[in-house]
Amino acid sequence: MADREQNTGSTGGTSSDTQQTGVGVFLNYANTNKIESAQWLSRAFTVFCTVMYLFPIYGQTVSYGFFQRALISHGLTSALRLHQRMPGFQFNMQYLSLLLVEDSCHNLFYCLMFANSYPFTMILTPVFLLALLHSSNFTKKAAAMIGTPMLSPIKALAERIVNKQVEILRFIALNEILLMPCIIFMAFTGRQSLMIPILYIRFLSFRYQSRRNPYCREIFSQMRIAAENYCRQPGANSIIKTFLTKGIAMVSRFAPAPAQQPQT
Repeated sequence: MADREQNTGSTGGTSSDTQQTGVGVFLNYANTNKIESAQWLSRAFTVFCTVMYLFPIYGQTVSYGFFQRALISHGLTSALRLHQRMPGFQFNMQYLSLLLVEDSCHNLFYCLMFANSYPFTMILTPVFLLALLHSSNFTKKAAAMIGTPMLSPIKALAERIVNKQVEILRFIALNEILLMPCIIFMAFTGRQSLMIPILYIRFLSFRYQSRRNPYCREIFSQMRIAAENYCRQPGANSIIKTFLTKGIAMVSRFAPAPAQQPQT
């Protein structure tokens, strides 16, 4: 019966009605899930601002404005995500401990830290990739709801990005770790505040303790194994060996213990 009605509709030339129904389904979903839709818009705006920063067709001054807008937009996305995941505000240590293990809180802290900083592409790389990844997930869902063949290439591209989620998150973790020495160098050359490296160390410690994002711990572990393997080699340069050994000791001293998962 349903198959007959669909065949009749397709032969009767009502494809535009079907398309309108698909758009209506998406609009109804967007209206029902306002926060998720607002996050999609803010993430799309973050991607747009990052592209405009990377390609300064309106000049360097305007480009710096897009750098700030990308961070502010990503901060808005993180605040909306926190609103979804956190319970009602409570002025106690338990609420604060729950807040500090949320990745969205780390992202918001990251945006606030760099909102007025010297523009640097590595700062926007995690922001851009996170916005691209999560907006692609919503875009794929929206294209499936609308069901228009014109959106098939967009849906296919979004699916390819979502399928690379692990690789993207690992690259973000690597970028966040490698950003630390860059920030220290920029602080000593006057391009960053001297407080930024201190705050960024705290940010990395939050990332290391993340319950839902293990990639920072994995990258740190792989880098440590690679450095230790190099130091064990008989022909290793003594200066580099000493530098790596002291670096491993310092990072291990600052690295907090990972947050324990509650047992059920």
